Amino acid sequence: MSEATGKDGLRPDPTDIHSGDWVERFLPAAVQPYARLARLDRPIGTWLLLFPAWWAIALAGPFWPNLRLMALFALGAVAMRGAGCTLNDIADRDYDGRVARTRMRPIPSGRVSVAQAAVFMLAQLAIGAAVLLSLNRLSIALGIAVLGLIATYPFMKRVTYWPQLFLGLNFNWGALIGWAAVTGNLAWPPLLLYLGGIFWTLGYDTIYAHQDKEDDARIGVKSSALALGDKTRPFLFAVYAAAVALWAAAGWVANLDQIFWLGLIGAAAQLFWQAEDVDTTDPADCLAKFRANRNVAWVLLGAILAGRLL
Repeated sequence: MSEATGKDGLRPDPTDIHSGDWVERFLPAAVQPYARLARLDRPIGTWLLLFPAWWAIALAGPFWPNLRLMALFALGAVAMRGAGCTLNDIADRDYDGRVARTRMRPIPSGRVSVAQAAVFMLAQLAIGAAVLLSLNRLSIALGIAVLGLIATYPFMKRVTYWPQLFLGLNFNWGALIGWAAVTGNLAWPPLLLYLGGIFWTLGYDTIYAHQDKEDDARIGVKSSALALGDKTRPFLFAVYAAAVALWAAAGWVANLDQIFWLGLIGAAAQLFWQAEDVDTTDPADCLAKFRANRNVAWVLLGAILAGRLL
């Protein structure tokens, strides 16, 4: 990891396990490593997994979105993101022990065994399955179809410089399931949302990958950050422009009110600010820009809701 200081002049924390946070303050010691495995201490990934489903539910509804479905998908996102992170930590336990940012995670630090992590992963998958089985048949079929992507993603960094693409295929699948849960079918709007989400993920996860590029190069792990290097900025502009164009097409096909376009412009402005301002040599700034995508997602959700309600 780079030893560069952040824009505020402070040196970034070398590990993503932060002592003294709410996990340590409020959870029993025996529970803490499992909360870390599920990334409950870092919910940004859950938000990024959840929002494509919420967008689709809002877009599919005739007026106000189905709040029961939104709550179910929120629970499912927590469970499935936790299960995915647990699988990732099991698969990457040897790599994580050699990277400054990840060496204190529960498995490489010895707080949880591989067997214990596997049981915890199965428990989270059971919760995700319970949510899925409460939906209609097409939603269940789509949920089963994505399992192959979920299972293979943790190993992609070993074979391709573009694991971020596989993350995009995974993280935005909720757009398809969310639409299907409301309508019982698929159509162009959720497909366009899904494709736009893939380009969005290519951008934000490339920014995230720049945090670890030095360690990744040292231990032989691949990422888009290593593949792009100094070409990251034009790449970000390109993929974010593609995301906005596809989201615009989804809104147009769904016949949203004109106010949708104002919200979409706000989301686009946030994305282009990220591409223009990110300092890929500063891990702290990369993390801040990555986390800013939650704001993008909220703005887009608000735009869809307003465009549908009006």
